[in-house]
Parts: sequence; C-alpha cells; structure tokens
Amino acid sequence: MSRLVLAFQCFFLILFGKRLPVEALKLLPETATSGSQPGAAAAPADGNTGAARPAAAPKPAEARPPAPRPTGDGRADGKDAREDRPRVSAAQQHRDGALAMLALLQREGRLVDFLREAIDGFSDAEIGAAARDVHRGCRKVLDQHLAFEPVMPGSEEAQVSVPKGFDPAEVRLIGEARGEPPFRGTLRHHGWRVVDAKLPALADGVDRTVIAPAEVEL
Repeated sequence: MSRLVLAFQCFFLILFGKRLPVEALKLLPETATSGSQPGAAAAPADGNTGAARPAAAPKPAEARPPAPRPTGDGRADGKDAREDRPRVSAAQQHRDGALAMLALLQREGRLVDFLREAIDGFSDAEIGAAARDVHRGCRKVLDQHLAFEPVMPGSEEAQVSVPKGFDPAEVRLIGEARGEPPFRGTLRHHGWRVVDAKLPALADGVDRTVIAPAEVEL
C-alpha cells in the first residue's frame, strides 16, 4: 500500500472513525502504540447517527445557604434569643402586673404593712397619723402610673338616671330594682375608670411574689 493511499485512509478514519488503520499503527513507535488509539478517550459513538456523543456537562455546584449571622448573644444559629424564651400566658402577665403594682404601693406607701397591722389597740389619732403617710405614698404611685375619670359624672347624693341597656360592669344597682330601665336613683359613688396606664416594664427573671425584700441593718 502506497503511503498516499495510507495517508488518505488515516485522514478519513481519524475524521469519522476516531481511529488509525492497522498499517499506520505498525509505522508508529512502540511508545505511541502502547497506549490507546487517538480518540479512545472520546465519548462512544451514538448507535443511530454514528456521531460522537458530547461529554456530559459538569453539574453546577449546588447553591449553599448563606452562613447564619451571629446574634447579639454570640450565637450563630440565626435565631433571636427571645425566641427561646417560653411564652408567658395572659393570666401570668396579669398576675405579674398586679404584683408589680402592689410592690410599688408597698415601696412608696407601706400599704401592705398598714393593712396587715392589727390596729385594734391603737387610738384614732395614732391610726390617722399612720394613714396620712400611707395616703401620701400610695397617691404618688397612682399619680405617676394611672389616670382616672368617673364612670358616671356627677356629685354624690345627686339624682341620676340609669339608661336602658346599661353595662352592669359600669353601674351597680343597690337595692331592689322594679320594672324595666331607665331607673332613677341616688348616686352613692361615681365609680372610677382608668383612661391611661403607664406601668413600668416587667424585667425577666424577677420573682414577682417578693413584694418587699427583707431589710437587715448591719
């Protein structure tokens, strides 16, 4: 076989078959023939068209979620420390608020001490003097944290009318009610309604049952 014919065979076999003819392999050095033929590492030919199937494209790297940012307490879990706190029920919040108000009345007016004291052995003058201090301190707490208005405007002992459809939580009838409202009667007390409350924020980890701490003088 002439080299010209062999060259044409090599050209077309390499172009379409991805291989060399046996006659051409004999002419190559042993170091070249010891490995695979040119094109052996290419993808196998498709059975239908004879064309080489393209190599599969590498899969894109999976997107990783962003690293969680450290929170204010030094944690890196991405959660606020407040989320780990147990939720407080509405009843517990009301209880804590009532105890906090009682603690204020005790701190400023010694209200608990005054009410818990047995006053039967004291004279009216002595009780009056103590009540003055209690009144002053407790009124200070109310003025600082609460604002009031009468439920039913008017002076005591005045004649008032209770309309039809009144709210029993706002107006309490004293005595026997006859017939249907409106009722006419004497205002014994105008009642109180809180229109604004500015209570102090309740801090976590405080035992609200301690109304007043024990005092030890050294």
